[in-house]
Amino acid sequence: MSKASEVKSGNILRFNGELVTVEEYIHRTPGNLRAFYQARMRNVRTGKLVEYRFRTDEEVEIARVETNDYQYLYDDADFFVVMDNNTYEQFNIPKALFGDAARFLKEGMNVLVAFESDEPIMASLPASVELEITYTEPAVKGDTSTNALKNATVETGVEIRVPLFINQGDKVKVDTRTGDYIERVK
Repeated sequence: MSKASEVKSGNILRFNGELVTVEEYIHRTPGNLRAFYQARMRNVRTGKLVEYRFRTDEEVEIARVETNDYQYLYDDADFFVVMDNNTYEQFNIPKALFGDAARFLKEGMNVLVAFESDEPIMASLPASVELEITYTEPAVKGDTSTNALKNATVETGVEIRVPLFINQGDKVKVDTRTGDYIERVK
């Protein structure tokens, strides 16, 4: 157990039996009242926002979280199988931890996974990935209004919007958080 004064933004705490990540942590000293810490925390599992005031001497449990890079191997029903690049040990990570970005996962890609006592609690892809266009309609000559976009399917099967000059076989960089086209890769 640690004192509330030792907590920092970014820490992961065990709060009311749930794991929460501290987003904002402010020390407040109002006029003639006792000082306290105002915390804004997000539940790791549900994503709900929790606000709480800690007394300065209150005890909190800071969770020991180990975060490493893993290589994505394959899809297995409700899990993604990843491998530790150092020990070659394989882990089943629930698909829900990756969220909407999971649709851009490609075999061999490196992902970031956080474990708390051998249980995966968070997983994320890189901010952007390079994918090949497997299908897109050819652009019509003269159809070049400002910022014109067309549909294109990438190698993972996801349909994204790309500029008219992108052709089948081109590699593009895609933002994994929004699914937006960033740029063409040479």
